[in-house]
Amino acid sequence: MDRGNEAGRKAFRTIAAEIRQARRAAGLSLKAVGHEVGLSAAEISRIERTQITGVGLIDLYRLCAVVGLDLSARTYPGPRTLNDARHGKVLEKLHAYVHPSLGWATEVPFPNPGDQRAWDAMIRGRGWRFGVECEMNPIDGQSILRRLHLKRRDGLVDGVILLLPHTRQSRMFRSEFREQLSTEFSVAGAVALRNLRAGLPPDGSSIVVI
Repeated sequence: MDRGNEAGRKAFRTIAAEIRQARRAAGLSLKAVGHEVGLSAAEISRIERTQITGVGLIDLYRLCAVVGLDLSARTYPGPRTLNDARHGKVLEKLHAYVHPSLGWATEVPFPNPGDQRAWDAMIRGRGWRFGVECEMNPIDGQSILRRLHLKRRDGLVDGVILLLPHTRQSRMFRSEFREQLSTEFSVAGAVALRNLRAGLPPDGSSIVVI
């Protein structure tokens, strides 16, 4: 929340200042701009001075268009999502299978400077490391596979363990995307767990349901 609030305030200050500068450069009055976007001159003035909160994204797009600007908004992976207590419990269930000789850490950041992504957990052995990604409500298999492919590429790991809870949604997910998942995760979950319990590497990327 703090990260989101600060990023939102910073972006709003920048956009508001650019709108004001562009409006003045175009010789447009507050009243004229307000008329085009359906706001009063006073509201436009408060937006430009960041004295009003809760301005809708569509309103900002409209304001920018009227004064000759194009606004671009997009998302990209951040450091983590809000995880509930169940998320931690599922991770701890996997941790219970990991031999004490192996390293275990949670919320492991990526090694590249500026990359805000992190593994939910990391399992380390001598000369190998596997990233763990816990999906509590798996739905879109293609999206998950794309994200994990990029994380494996950039996260400097030997493989990925996709950790799923033992739920109906997980069963439906695995059934619907069986072919795609079998290509990406070649090692059976039971084999991966048996190896981890013995202090050995999982032998490849795997889906583990706990």
